[in-house]
Amino acid sequence: MTHKNTEFVLALKLTATPIYCDLSTIWSIIGKLEREHLPLNFLPRMKHRKLKNSELGRPSPSEYQKKSKSNVIIVLDNVRSLNNVGSVFRTAEALMVNKIYLCGITATPPHKDIQKTALGATESVEWEYRKDTLELVQELKNSGVFVVSVEQAENAQMLDEFEVDTTLTYALVFGNEVKGVQQDVVSSSNTVIEIPQFGTKHSFNISVSVGVVLWDLFSKMKSS
Repeated sequence: MTHKNTEFVLALKLTATPIYCDLSTIWSIIGKLEREHLPLNFLPRMKHRKLKNSELGRPSPSEYQKKSKSNVIIVLDNVRSLNNVGSVFRTAEALMVNKIYLCGITATPPHKDIQKTALGATESVEWEYRKDTLELVQELKNSGVFVVSVEQAENAQMLDEFEVDTTLTYALVFGNEVKGVQQDVVSSSNTVIEIPQFGTKHSFNISVSVGVVLWDLFSKMKSS
């Protein structure tokens, strides 16, 4: 059975570059490879072929640490779940967060339960432990950082309406899974933003909230 108009991929084990050609040409190439006893894989061309990790062009941890980071800091205020902490590290690493502050009862690396979800991101993202979140917030504000608590509060600004200023450095404060951000920390923040929700539940998981807010700010900064 022949398929003259079918396009195929000849993926040679000797090269990372696929060769795209028609069927008659590929049989000629196969004959030459067989005569020379070269290994090959013969596959139909795939639509939206999934990329291998090696094709993504990601930097190594040492290369990542040398790259310039975004003007965003994350503050975790008494986050109890180590899996959530690890997830925050992984998301922060993907979006080039400048630093993570782990406050109060928030666990710190190294820990196997953080590593389960961080998948090595604790090795590339800068972090620091601080016992008192409120004290840290005051220090950040005094150094010119714009502190934003992510919380449901009176006069909170909806995330989709929040306008970013690319000249500022932002510290995003995320709170405990049950109690949220401490009230004194919320009150001391420069502003409060809330993620719009439309279902019956009262909140997102903290690691989900971090992903939503970070991507929103990242997109707005990129387009500014």
